[in-house]
Amino acid sequence: MKPHTSAPRALHHHIREALRHDILSGELQAGQELRQDALAERFNASRIPVREALRQLEAEGLVVHQPNRRAVVAGMSMTQLCELLDIRIALECHAARLAVPNMVQRDFETMEQILADYAASDSLNEWAEYNRQFHRAICAPANNARLRQLIEEFCLNTDRYTHLAMSEATGLERPMRDHYALLEACRAGDAELVVSLLRDHIDHTRKELQASERQRSLGKPA
Repeated sequence: MKPHTSAPRALHHHIREALRHDILSGELQAGQELRQDALAERFNASRIPVREALRQLEAEGLVVHQPNRRAVVAGMSMTQLCELLDIRIALECHAARLAVPNMVQRDFETMEQILADYAASDSLNEWAEYNRQFHRAICAPANNARLRQLIEEFCLNTDRYTHLAMSEATGLERPMRDHYALLEACRAGDAELVVSLLRDHIDHTRKELQASERQRSLGKPA
């Protein structure tokens, strides 16, 4: 019986990961309908694993089901976004405090390579992906799979809402400066400095987004 139960789990996991990538990369936009029959055809699957994948993405806040039971890519209000950024500060700072004492040379090399790729790219979508990779690289040495999953699923998906606005407001220079400062603090093994820099880095994102929202409400360019 086991082969019959493990295959559907693997399939819905694959569908979930593919759809999550499309949502986080911006290929699927907020409000876009996710039709189960079309997804089943795309993934050469029945509707059962598609339905399960959509249910899990809904739990992550990436998909919502409307009253007519249509699944659509979730949008997010500024209030919801700021709440998630506050949670992200708490979780990422805790992970960083656990992670820094465990870091070794290969961790620093991984972060360096991500930042090099980040700097070489001129794609806003790629910037968002490299930003997620860098934050994951800081948190990974905490060696806490559940904490990493919470950060990835419920916090880093805020990048799809924040990164375009942040990139337009600050360009590449400010986040890269912050990231290199974080890397150097990690190299120095200064966990409290990493936590402080990380908190300020994410909080700056929140303040910039709120400022952009205020400008839009006044009818001025963000």
